[in-house]
This record gives sequence, structure tokens and C-alpha cells, in this order.
Amino acid sequence: MNAAGPINTLDALMEAQPPLPVRRLHNYFYCARLLYYQWVENLFEENADTIAGSQAHRNVDKASSFDEEKKAALAEGLPEGARLRSLKLESRELGLVGVVDLLEGGPEGAEVVDYKKGSARRGANGERTAKEADAVQVAAHALMLAEAGMPVGGAWIYYAEDKRRVRVELTEELYDMTRRGILEAKALGESRHCPPPLVNDPRCQYCSAYPICLPNESRWWAAGYEEKVEEEQMAFVFEGFSERGHVLTNAATGAVTGAPEIKVAPRPDGDAGEILVVQTAGAQVGQRGDLFTVSVKGEVVQKMPGHQLRAIYLYGAAQLTAQAVATALELNIDVSYFSPAGRFLGLLRGLPTSGVDARMGQYEFFQKEAIRLKLAREIIRAKIHNQRVLMMRNGDAPEGAIKKLAELRDMTAEVNDLTVLLGVEGMAAKVYFEHFASMLKGKGAWRFDFEGRNRRPPRDPVNALLSLGYSMLAKELTGVIHAVGLDPFLGFLHQPRYGRPALALDLMEEFRPLIADSVAISLINRGEVGPDDFVNAASGTFLKDAGRRAFWEGYFRRMDTEVSHPEFGYKMSYRRMLEVQARQLWRFLRGEAAGYHAFTTR
Repeated sequence: MNAAGPINTLDALMEAQPPLPVRRLHNYFYCARLLYYQWVENLFEENADTIAGSQAHRNVDKASSFDEEKKAALAEGLPEGARLRSLKLESRELGLVGVVDLLEGGPEGAEVVDYKKGSARRGANGERTAKEADAVQVAAHALMLAEAGMPVGGAWIYYAEDKRRVRVELTEELYDMTRRGILEAKALGESRHCPPPLVNDPRCQYCSAYPICLPNESRWWAAGYEEKVEEEQMAFVFEGFSERGHVLTNAATGAVTGAPEIKVAPRPDGDAGEILVVQTAGAQVGQRGDLFTVSVKGEVVQKMPGHQLRAIYLYGAAQLTAQAVATALELNIDVSYFSPAGRFLGLLRGLPTSGVDARMGQYEFFQKEAIRLKLAREIIRAKIHNQRVLMMRNGDAPEGAIKKLAELRDMTAEVNDLTVLLGVEGMAAKVYFEHFASMLKGKGAWRFDFEGRNRRPPRDPVNALLSLGYSMLAKELTGVIHAVGLDPFLGFLHQPRYGRPALALDLMEEFRPLIADSVAISLINRGEVGPDDFVNAASGTFLKDAGRRAFWEGYFRRMDTEVSHPEFGYKMSYRRMLEVQARQLWRFLRGEAAGYHAFTTR
């Protein structure tokens, strides 16, 4: 590679790309897939390690004032003993931007110091050495400083866990690796091909992007699906990437050809946080410092730290102040609005992730009837399966009904027309709801009157519970789909219609029996709601405030219930399972998975 080659290539790339942040170069050497998610797709997740890393930086992140004297010192050389913190640098030649944690004047020139939260690598004799990605990061800072005219005499990594510095030798070999890495990282961003996941790599367990990446699951979805779709419909070849993910000049294709071995599938956590429900008319949600407050008639009745909140649900005339709106958007706290009767009205949330790759696939696949039918068949198959399981667990329906549901479930695999498929779904729903009452035990002499599914408006208490549960599921999945970067309004089973989140309704089908129906059955059979918890009017049957409180308790209890993943065996909450399923569909629409597996229970 000649000296001018990288610069010319970078000049061309910079016309279409922003400068590469040095921290993303670090991502690339840690895992190319992490770089792609965070730089190209703008997908971020916090975990304990990233929070600890922020703590390790808390002192050096206090930037030094950068006056004319400091500018002169930077150009002429930093005096020995002088310090500059959080120094921002940019290099047109390298196409880089970055922030040096600490710059110290040394006897042979400036010394670069970077802070890391972990520990150094241990050599064969126990000596501490810098990790490769960390060494590349300080080398990139050194190259930018040299370009600015400041000689660099040395570089160090301070590892917070070890509480000591480790020297980095700034060799030509390290500089060459850094320059190559810059080119490769930029080429990866330009290619818009997400690299394949690492294979059983311990780094995955500590990666903040694990809940998004799902490496073992992604490999299974890509290669372990029973049916392979036609080549012209699904070409998910990872071209030009080695196992490590770096761009190679003449790399062979990395297409997966067999079901991968899944050794360990750690549970992909990521559903922490509480939900604030406000349903008192005239209540106001405000913000003071880092607290969200709930006031009724000017009196604060509840306070909650913003970092503990995942969502806010507002009913009827409950209000949100402008300051609380801004804070909710900044902290990625979803705010959902409901009518007094519980009908979902809309969602306030920040800008979506980029999701360009998946959205393009979503729009393209919507035009392909074979793919739409394939997805719809799998969704309906899982829905009927879960209806049958719920009835077998909780009811005493006749054996003929159970057998009929099994036949209709299996029939979905042979259907070649979407209209016929909807007919199969309708027949299954008729059987299911005809025997739904067999799952209701009731407490005392009073029993719920339920003769079938009705809605808009619901005309009896059971249907009122079901309607509220379905409304909540649609709300949950609309938010999840928006968060993963898909369009919630373009589905494959449900037809697009103004104001209807069709894709959320698609994904909801497999979870209707297991979440919404189960909540209704549980509330009734436990005696947690009774006749006095409902209002029966000409406009329909609706829950009162006390009944809605009981519903929320039952709904949150169900969403927090842990259930085993049917393919991978680990347990996670239903709330997290919604996101995992959405991520799986996201991968299919990006061209990284061979199909979609709906969630089923045993």
C-alpha cells in the first residue's frame, strides 16, 4: 500500500461519510459488528460496563479551558508538567475526530493518556500490556496530534480496575495497523453490509450491544431455520468479511451453510425500569431536577427518579408539563396517552434509530406476496398453537375442540392464499372463543357472562378486559417496533390503514393468548376484579379506576413473568421476549435471517 493510497481513498469516502470518531475505531477493533451498529445504524444500549466506564472518565471529562495560551502550547509543544483534559481533535487527512482524555507534557514531548474502566491484558509472565483496541485508540490520537504539529513522546492507558497505567509503544507497526483500521472501518460503513456475529466469543458477554446483536441467536436465525426461502428472495451473504469482521481484499464469501453450534446463549437482559401510571383526572406530571413528580391540586403525591422510569401512561385529563416532556424525550422514556376508558390514543417518544437497512427490506418484502404469506402463516400458526395450549392448561373444553385447533394450526402450513389463511384464523377463533368460558372459574355466586368475543365497544366485562389487554399489547409492540428501527404501520398480515400500526398487530397475534387472554383469565379466577369494578352503559362496558388498577397489577405481573425461549432455552420476561421477537423480524427484513420463528409455548 503506497503512502498516497489511503489518503486518496479517505478523501473519496469523506465526501459521503462524516469523520470516523476514534471511539468507533476502538469499536471496530473490538468487534466490527459493534462498529456497524453504533456508527452506521446509531444503535446504543447501556449496560453496567458502559456506566462504569463513564464513572472512570468522570475526572478527565472535565475539559480544560482552551485559551490562546493553550493553543500556542499545543502548536509549540506542551511544557513538561502541563496538562490538557478532554482535548478535541480532528484530522482531515485521516478522516478522524476524537477527544484525548488527558495530554501531559513530558521530557520527550506530549504524552497521551486514555482512561479505560477494565483491566490490562496479562502476558505469559504476568506482565500487563494494553489491549489491541486500546492501543489503536491512543495511536490514532498520536497521529492526529502529529498532524497538528505536536510531537508525541509516549502513550499510556490507565486501567481503572488495576489502578495503574500501562505504557503503549508507538511503533510504526502500530501506526500502520491504525491506518489500515481506519480505512477498513470506513469501508465497512460505506458498504452497508453488517458483519456476521462473533462465534462463541467471550467479548460478547461484556458488550453493551449484546441485547441488540444477539450473536448466537442471530447465527441460528441465519442458518438454522427449517425452511430456506428462495435464493432470489433472500440472499443473506456476508461478503468481504473474515470471521473477525475486518474487510479483506480478496476474502471469500462468509455465507453460513449449516446450522451453527450454539454452545452458550446467555439471557439477553434489557427490560429494567418502572412504569408510572397516572389516571387521576387533573393530575399533572412535572419534573424537578432529576425527579418526575405527580401533583394533584397542586400537592405532590409521588416522586420518581427519571433514570428508574421506562414509560409513563397517562389516562384522560392527566397532563405532562413541557419540562417533563423534554426530560422524557432526553431519557428515552415513552409517554403513552389513553382515553378515560382505556383506549390507546398515541405515543410520545424521541427520534427512532436509523433502521434504514431494515426499513428498505420491509418495504421491498411487502411487495413480495410469497414472503408476506410465509410470515403470515407462521404468525397464525403460532397464535392458534398458543390458544390451544392456554385452553388445555386452564379450561375443560371438549377433546373435539382441542383436536380441531390442532388441525387448523397444522393447516396453516399448506395455505397458499392470504384470504384463505384469514379464514383458517377465523375458524380457530370461533372454536377458541366458543369454549373460552371453560377457562373462567369465577369466585362466589357471581359469574361473568361471556358468550363470545365482541368489541368496539365491548359489551361485557370479559370483553372489556380483553379489549384493554389487546390495546396495551398493541401499544407495547408499536413502541418496540419503533425502537428497533422498523415501520410499525406496514404489516404483512394486517393491511395498512390510516392510523393502524399493522406490523404491531402482526407481532401481537402470537402473544394475544399468552399475555392479554391470560391476564383476563387470571384477574377473574383470582377474584381480583368483580362486578363493582365495571361501568355498564349504552356506549359499552368499561373498567372503573379501581378495576383498572387491578388490571395494571395483573398486566405488569404477566409482563414480568419469565418464560423459556422455545429455541434457546434461557428464560426472560414476556416484556423482553417482545423485543427479541421484534429483533428477529428486524434481522429477517435486513437480510440477515432466513425466516421468522414466531413465539410458541409448550
